[in-house]
Amino acid sequence: MPDSSEGVRIAVDRVLCTGHGVCAQTLPGAIVLDEWGYPVIRSEAVDPEAAALAVKLCPARALYRR
Repeated sequence: MPDSSEGVRIAVDRVLCTGHGVCAQTLPGAIVLDEWGYPVIRSEAVDPEAAALAVKLCPARALYRR
């Protein structure tokens, strides 16, 4: 498991994603939305607690930790 000071890696399953944008609201700066409202990951390594919350809140269950 990664050291919490380094953060954890996140990714988006593009097939499952339905473009709700909750991940971008939960992880501002690390994830931005494209012109259609789908996430673009700018920084894969994020705070572990923030990553866990974003994964939990994703309505499509498309966001995951790697």
